[in-house]
Amino acid sequence: MIRTILLGFIAGCVAAPVFQQGTVFLLHHVGNDLPALAAALGRAAPPFSMAPTRPLGVPALLSQSFWGGGWGVVLALILARLRPPAILFATLFGALALTAVDASLLPWLRGLPLWSGQIPWRELITNGAWGFGVALLLLRPLRLEP
Repeated sequence: MIRTILLGFIAGCVAAPVFQQGTVFLLHHVGNDLPALAAALGRAAPPFSMAPTRPLGVPALLSQSFWGGGWGVVLALILARLRPPAILFATLFGALALTAVDASLLPWLRGLPLWSGQIPWRELITNGAWGFGVALLLLRPLRLEP
């Protein structure tokens, strides 16, 4: 159990800058230059933001990595217990669960409107990439079915 929690946290921490921010990088540097994609998804912000987050002033990338680790623990426990097809389940979990929390709970806690001005398709893609990355990182250590 402790091993699963630790591996999930590490996988989630690593997946945030590598897979999630890697997808933001592609959307920013490639997607913004394609008019149809920019119109559908909106213009992507630059990746790997070091802007301070409230209330502690931690750089955004470190905050995303920490919270990615927390969600990685949840995902690792689900994958280890239920044994679903890991890559498909984790991608859908990332896309749907993280986006739902990011779009509803976090703006509500901050006193902002629902979706807080974000375009949901971009969030679904980047959070799905995070889930995909966590599954890839956990396949061998947890002996999961791809």
